[in-house]
Amino acid sequence: MMNIVLHEPEMPANTGNIGRTCVATGSRLHLIGPLGFQINDKMLKRAGLDYWPNLDVTVYDDFDDFMEKNPGARLYMATTKAKNVYTHVHYDENAYIMFGKESAGIPESILQKYPETSIRIPMIGETRSLNLSNSVAIVLYEALRQNNFEGMRLEGKPRTFNWD
Repeated sequence: MMNIVLHEPEMPANTGNIGRTCVATGSRLHLIGPLGFQINDKMLKRAGLDYWPNLDVTVYDDFDDFMEKNPGARLYMATTKAKNVYTHVHYDENAYIMFGKESAGIPESILQKYPETSIRIPMIGETRSLNLSNSVAIVLYEALRQNNFEGMRLEGKPRTFNWD
């Protein structure tokens, strides 16, 4: 099972969208505080639609609390400062892929501890970053692809149309 870790997320709509992606992929969501919203925020629930009750989510006080409760977690740090392209690393089947807050990313003090597993999404020109929920989806689906989409439905359901 993949794990998505959000470090101090600020925007409830992004977190709601990410929660929905986690439900659709069977991934766990880890939220490291302080959060920029209340967990019952209506924007969070609206973005997550009716998927939110099915989400496996844990909230932590801070990064130390997260590390204490997840010993041995293999962390991959998504940052624009990384040398590794996200497709050039191998994701363990229980990877923890961490993303920073929308306004500042992951703090340098944390990034410095993970140079080999820091990853980036290529962009052109002076583009600073992608939307957080888009970044999560891009990297998460690569990690799932590398693990053969374990446990996921790979065939579409045929749709029946009523032409009357």
